[in-house]
Amino acid sequence: MSLATDIPSELMLAYMRQWRELRGHLARRVGSRDLADEALQETWLRLAGMREQPVGVRDNHAFLLRIAGNIAIDLLRRERRHAMRCISDEAVLREIADLAPSPEAYALHRDELRALVMALAELPAKPRAALLMNRCDGMSHAQVAARLKVSESMVAKYLAQALRHCRDHLRAMG
Repeated sequence: MSLATDIPSELMLAYMRQWRELRGHLARRVGSRDLADEALQETWLRLAGMREQPVGVRDNHAFLLRIAGNIAIDLLRRERRHAMRCISDEAVLREIADLAPSPEAYALHRDELRALVMALAELPAKPRAALLMNRCDGMSHAQVAARLKVSESMVAKYLAQALRHCRDHLRAMG
């Protein structure tokens, strides 16, 4: 016995006549022509499983829309659940990306640090101490002034002197 003879003839005829309209309706509803086609195939299989016309069906078109629409929504939900469980290529690459600097960057930063250490070593003691306390230890001008036993304006002068010296030294290094 063929599959087509198992399908209620009225529903099968309605399905075949309205296939294009059903496809358009489902594609608009779920936003995908492929998903609409899959839902229509599933609808065909569901109809094929019916041995007789369902009782109480007055409008074959509405019945087909209901079956196909429910199947399409189920497929869309399944696809969304699957997409939520999948990891994107970008996420995988971010997870395995090596965030360590390249050997070239490492060497460059080491050279810059060495030049800065040399510049700091050339500074007089108080300007060097003022810069380190302010920039490295996060101390305010008032705290640095108290530590060095100088005025806050002198701390500002020390900082300006130290920063200028470091800038000039780094520029001279290239």
